[in-house]
Order: sequence, then structure tokens, then C-alpha cells
Amino acid sequence: MNHLDQLEAQSIFILREAYKKLGKLGMLWSIGKDSTVLLWLAKKAFFGHCPFPFIHVDTTYKIPEMIAYRDKVSKELSLDLIVHTNEEAIKNGMGPEQGRLVCCKALKTDALQQVVKKYEFEGLIVGVRRDEEGSRSKERVFSERNKEDKWDYSNQPPEMWDQFKTDFPKGNHIRVHPLLAWNEIDIWEYIRRENIPLIDLYFARNGERYRSLGCAPCTGKIKSNATTLDDIIEELKTTTVSERAGRAQDQEDSYAMQKLRKDGYM
Repeated sequence: MNHLDQLEAQSIFILREAYKKLGKLGMLWSIGKDSTVLLWLAKKAFFGHCPFPFIHVDTTYKIPEMIAYRDKVSKELSLDLIVHTNEEAIKNGMGPEQGRLVCCKALKTDALQQVVKKYEFEGLIVGVRRDEEGSRSKERVFSERNKEDKWDYSNQPPEMWDQFKTDFPKGNHIRVHPLLAWNEIDIWEYIRRENIPLIDLYFARNGERYRSLGCAPCTGKIKSNATTLDDIIEELKTTTVSERAGRAQDQEDSYAMQKLRKDGYM
């Protein structure tokens, strides 16, 4: 087995372990590269049929092409897709001008908590990676949130030799992270190997491209001439720019993501 084979096998094992050991599951799908790889792995893990719904938390501020892509792919793949928006916050005028961390909490964290409670999910499968951002490196593959959706990042159980804690108090919900051990280049090399369909915002137009996708007012492009998968992989081998350099909320506070994720952010 080569490196990608090993990563794929581990992720499929984690997905099947979650399905076996946890209760009602949902999978977050942001339309980005990581969660699209996760969708692909889920279809492999369950022989073409995903036995849980996909969830898209729609802030109403997403890049328009993302929503068009979401609707196209979910229809083509016949996904059981839940789209949820924190309508109350939108009605009350919530947006980035209120402060990006305030907006993220209302339109992402609070919206996600609403989904968990409405559909009574006991586990959420999420496409985060340790190398992407500092607070994510503190995660475990099976990561517990308490009844108030809080994450105690200072008290995490060891996970060695693929031995995962899967027995949690009733009422808590578990985040499952099958891509935790992958890095950004692994994702792109796997997309290339598997020929996974991907939104074209990642490829350069007029000398710029998106490296990370999110809400339109808070997500910037990077300078790039990478128009193919090979170009992107080669670019990443020499770049000194962080993956989330274009995310405005990360610039607002050096601990922004940790603060958001402690309270339930994805």
C-alpha cells in the first residue's frame, strides 16, 4: 500500500467504526475540497450508498458558485441533503459588519447547533485536518462535545494504534474526523488519483484562485497561475503562505478559530 492507500483505508475504517458505534449520524458538506473528498470516501466505505444525510450550513453569504455547485452535485448524486440557515439571525440583520467572529458564531456555530438539536444527531462527520489550522491539531478522531455543544480542548483522550474512544455519555454529540491525518497535498493528490469532480473556484483565473472556500465577504483569493491539479500540487510544495491566509475571521483574532470551535464551530 502506498501513502494514499493507507490514508484512504484508515478513513474508511473510521467512517465504518462511527456508523457501527455511534447513534444517528450526519456528515457536514461545505462544498470545499476536504468535505468533497470525505463525500467520496463515504460512498466508497458504504459501497456507493451513504447511510446518513449530508448537512450544509448556509449562511446566505456563500460564494454564489458554491451554492450552484451544491445543488447540481446533490441532485446528480441523489444526496439526502439538509440545508439549514439561522433564519432568526438573518432576519435580525446578522452579517460580517457586526464583527466576523460574532457573525461566524451566529450563522455557523449557532446554526449547526440548531441542526444537531432539530434532527437529534448523536454524531457529526467533519472534514477537518490537523495541518489546516492550530486548534484543529488538538482534535481527536472521535471528539466529544457536551450537552451545551462545548469542546474541552484541554482534556482529550489519547488515540493510539487506531484505538478510539467511542463510548460517550448520552446527550453529548461526537465529532468524527476521518481526514485528521491527511495534509493539504494529500487531499489534492487523492483528488487527482481518484478524478474527483471539484468546484472550479480552486483553479486560477486571471492570476488568482481560492485556496480555501467560505463566505464571499470573508474569503480572499491568492495570487496563482495554477490552472490544473498538477499545477496546484507543485505550487503547494514551495508556498510559504498558510492555507487559510485568505480567511478574514482568522485575521481578526490569533485565537479566533479556537474560541469559535470551543463553543461548537465546525
